[in-house]
Amino acid sequence: MGDYNRSTKEIAFGEVPTNVTQSIQTYIEKHSLGDILANPVMCIVSTSEKIKKGLFGGGPGPKLLIQTAILTDRWLVLADNVDQNALYIKSMQLRELTVEDYEKSSFYKMIPDTGMNVNGQFTDASELGSIFLPLGKDDAGEKFKSALIEAVQKAKQ
Repeated sequence: MGDYNRSTKEIAFGEVPTNVTQSIQTYIEKHSLGDILANPVMCIVSTSEKIKKGLFGGGPGPKLLIQTAILTDRWLVLADNVDQNALYIKSMQLRELTVEDYEKSSFYKMIPDTGMNVNGQFTDASELGSIFLPLGKDDAGEKFKSALIEAVQKAKQ
């Protein structure tokens, strides 16, 4: 399982932490996105903790990533908190995305992990991009995978 212990917890939209909500609102206003959070489908908090290996504690990469994901009927909004630093917000319209269960990707054989590969147009990027959305191999992680795949398919109809 890669270099991280991953866990995912489903939360109600109203339980999204205040600092995350404020950062997302600032981002929405900056990019004039309007009411993109109007129809939340599912919200999760995904926690990735670096596994300590050997003498130096696990090599490159963050020690702790806490990602809040808000899936609506038309948008995916992510708030990344890396090693308790500032939040980094990303958003993308579902109709602009392709998503793939990482465990079904060709990379899984080389680096086993759990989550989703997300490819497409991000709000604040001029070119297409790709990200890995880490999820736990738990009920909430599996439920979010299914919800994201279904929401992307519906948004393209």
